[in-house]
Amino acid sequence: MTDPTTSAERLVRRFARETNLLVAGRTFAVEGADAVSHELRRLLAALGAHLGSDGVTFAPGQDPDILIHGTALPARVTAADRVDNAGAHMPVSTLVAARLREEGVVRGIRIGIAMVLEPKTAQLALLLRDAGADVVVYAHPDEIDVEVADVLRARGIPVDGDPELSGAEERAAAVAFLRRGFDLLLDDGSHLIRLAHEEGLAAGLRGAAEETTSGLTPLRLMQSRGLLGIPVIAVNDAAMKTSFDNRYGTGQSCVFAIADVLDAAGIGVRDQLAVVVGYGPVGEGVAAHLRALGAEIAVAETDPVRALRAAHDGFRIGPLRELAPGALVVSSTGAPHTVDAETLAVARIVAVAGGVPGEVDVDASALRPVGAHLDRAGDGALLIARGGCVNLAAAEGNPIEIMDLSFAVQLGAVEQLLARELSAGLHPFPAEADRAIALAAADARGDRLDERSAAQREAQDEWRSRRYLGVSA
Repeated sequence: MTDPTTSAERLVRRFARETNLLVAGRTFAVEGADAVSHELRRLLAALGAHLGSDGVTFAPGQDPDILIHGTALPARVTAADRVDNAGAHMPVSTLVAARLREEGVVRGIRIGIAMVLEPKTAQLALLLRDAGADVVVYAHPDEIDVEVADVLRARGIPVDGDPELSGAEERAAAVAFLRRGFDLLLDDGSHLIRLAHEEGLAAGLRGAAEETTSGLTPLRLMQSRGLLGIPVIAVNDAAMKTSFDNRYGTGQSCVFAIADVLDAAGIGVRDQLAVVVGYGPVGEGVAAHLRALGAEIAVAETDPVRALRAAHDGFRIGPLRELAPGALVVSSTGAPHTVDAETLAVARIVAVAGGVPGEVDVDASALRPVGAHLDRAGDGALLIARGGCVNLAAAEGNPIEIMDLSFAVQLGAVEQLLARELSAGLHPFPAEADRAIALAAADARGDRLDERSAAQREAQDEWRSRRYLGVSA
């Protein structure tokens, strides 16, 4: 007989899996006073959800046992269903795209999107197309949902990418995509931005936007060496991206995907020693979600400030090689060689929430399948999703509302690149644009914000005039 805690966790994970929606910040009602209902309330609170009467209802033991506004979960049977469902939960991106359409700033602009192709990315492409841009999508062979690609093609947006390509063929396909000729490039991992420079194709670009931490790292190196020849807006560094996408989105989607894979193999996360490697925003989110599911958390971090922050968040810290034996190790660094062969040999389970090639040093020929998305690495650890980013390989990526915020920033970056003459190099996403997206998101949720009083505004004006420093304005 399944215990109440496991039953509650499975209900919450099924809601996330079947809807691709976020738990944190959402309002849930829980019917009943039995043990499962009690555990549901506890788990939802631990995950950052609100308890109330509006929104999603869990009704343990009833049929259906999950309802949205009184009806059963909507079926997402086809890829078109998934694309349309994503669009229904992306109000902030829709609002920003509507402004671009009204202002006509992207009309006739050629935009290449080089990102993981799943339903939310498809909606980004459709929003830009509807705003007047000429859009083409490219996806790496390991990052393309072929059914979603077919939906986009049927709706008039070309998609380059084939899961059968590898090596030189894949590179040739990426170069052919760039040779289509774009004004702007929206990238994830900076693979296409770097390839454009290698192939002498960057000069034709007016600019680009980069989505990820791992993508910005090589771009910063290029900039330091004077090799970055176009303006690039660092979308990843925008507060409305990193604060939500990296922490809440990646945290939920990766941890729930890990739990789903292990549950299918008869392994629970609860009471498992889990070592989170890296305590940036992704690691913070992974640790918080693993803690909510009942794991015992330790953190391995090379940066002393981040390590101390993990300690103050209540987690044990230490070297990975001391913490890894017998543990579930989750790499959250986005850096190659994070989990070396020695760690892989002594850990119980290894998963990746970062997502760059080679984050786990594993010999693919030594992997033995033991379940769905689960292999044994020689005589060592169970490896989830063959060391790929687990929320993409074993799930549907970050929740829709999270990507709504990230893609609103991407759309804002498009606006910035077209509105200003930017020099070659990395540029921050403007704080005022970030704030505008936050206000739009709060408004879409129906949230009311506090306002400064007249006295506070006066004091702020006085500070700005530097009177507090004894200097005249």
